[in-house]
This record gives sequence, C-alpha cells and structure tokens, in this order.
Amino acid sequence: MTPTSPKADLLRYLQDARDALLWKLEGLSEYDVRRPLTPTGTNLLGLVKHVAGVELGYFGDTFGRPYFVEEPPPSWWYTEDAEPNADMWAGAEESREEITGLYRAAWQHSDRTVEALALDATGRVPWWPEARREVTLHHILVRVIADTQRHAGHADIVRELIDGRVGLTKSSDTMPAGDQEWWEKHRRRLERVAREADGR
Repeated sequence: MTPTSPKADLLRYLQDARDALLWKLEGLSEYDVRRPLTPTGTNLLGLVKHVAGVELGYFGDTFGRPYFVEEPPPSWWYTEDAEPNADMWAGAEESREEITGLYRAAWQHSDRTVEALALDATGRVPWWPEARREVTLHHILVRVIADTQRHAGHADIVRELIDGRVGLTKSSDTMPAGDQEWWEKHRRRLERVAREADGR
C-alpha cells in the first residue's frame, strides 16, 4: 500500500472534481456554456461561478483568509446586496475566461489555506447560524468536496443534454462501449421497463 496523507487524499478528490467541472465547458459556444437546461436555470458556467464562490468563502473568509482584500468583491458575493441566485449564472458582460480564471485562483487560495492549517484548525462560517458557525478545516474540506462533486454531476447531465458528450474525465469516459444505435436501443428499453413498472 502506498502511504498517503489525509490532506493529500482530500485535495486529490477535490482537484478531480474541479478538473471534471472545467472540462465540461471545453469546446462549447458562449451560448451553450450559459444555456439554462433545467426549469431552475442550471447551466455550466453558472456552476463554475458558484463553486468558485464556495471555495473562496469556505477556505477564505471562514478561516480569516479572505480573497477579496486588494479589490472589492463582485456584486454577486455573499457580503453584497446581490439578487437571489446571482452566483448561479453569468451575465453577458462576465466572460468565460473571467469566471474560469476566478475559479483557478480560488483553487490556489484554497490550497494555500489547506497547506497552512492543520486539519483540526477551527474557523467560523459567517453565513451559517451562530450555533453552527464553528467548524474545522477537515469538516470544510469534506463539505466542499461533496458540493463540488455534486455540481460536477450536474455538469455531466447538462453537457450530455447539450451535445451528448459524456464521461468522468477527459482521458476516461467510464461508459460501457456502445454506438449511438446501441444507446438509443438501451434508452428505449429503459422507457419500456419504466412504463411496465408503472402499469402503463
């Protein structure tokens, strides 16, 4: 067994989710990365914007290491008077490069926090109820990994709806072998089974 450290393990799983999420934007138009594909408006660039804010808040403000010191925070930041859901979509004036660049900067900021603190170091989440605000770095790492992986899963589905592209990573799609005809047949089978189970 190869020895590892708990921090390295946690950061590896976080980085896997980060990379997967950004990969889902590759090769798409500005329209497609912003396109709302669920009734609540879920879109790829909005997911990236959201997780950038998640990392900057949880690994920055929570541990007294705010990212927005040299420059003011964006209008969608939790300390500002933002409209509801402002962190889940990008305006036409917000470029893809600006948002993905902020996300990559968030990674660096988060990783520096993880490197600087012990896993049992405590911080306070400013936007949580007072009784629950005190947390450990370990708690926050697990929470952010879970949140990022969840949104990477959302991105998987949104990307498949856009152009049919699927997979876990750029180098490994982890999907059973099958051409378009095989997948269409498989989907028809699942539809038939669902109808049978429902007595239709």
